[in-house]
Amino acid sequence: MLDTTLCLPLTEVSILLGMKKRGFGAGRWNGIGGKPKEGESIEAAAVRELEEEIGLKISMGDLKKYAVLDFFFEHKPDWNQRVHIFFVKRWVGEPTESEEMRPQWFKFSEIPFDAMWPDDRLWLPEVLQGKLIAGKFYFSDDGKTIARYEIREDNLRFF
Repeated sequence: MLDTTLCLPLTEVSILLGMKKRGFGAGRWNGIGGKPKEGESIEAAAVRELEEEIGLKISMGDLKKYAVLDFFFEHKPDWNQRVHIFFVKRWVGEPTESEEMRPQWFKFSEIPFDAMWPDDRLWLPEVLQGKLIAGKFYFSDDGKTIARYEIREDNLRFF
């Protein structure tokens, strides 16, 4: 299974999401992330992707892992992935649009769940409450709806 990263910058009242402009997930609001390069740790990938995709510079020590989520696409097994979810509350720079992402701040009460992956409304509120979670999401053949899922609180120590 492919390991990927998703980083979500936060303030006290808002979350930074990016409108994916191309590739996997295009047309959806999402966190910022991607896959590690060969030999790169998942944390180093989160730092690099945040800078490449929206111009924010962060220290690896400012990343806080809140979730590890496994996604299964029965019709496209090459899309299967384990996503390591990080929050970050300190950075340098201003979010800037790239060829990949258009960043936008959303108040926690206005997160655009209808324009995100369908699993986001299931796990994101949990981690925004400070819970550490692990989850598995199985997408239907259409690749757009969830056939089944499981979420559990977890200390994430074994990931």
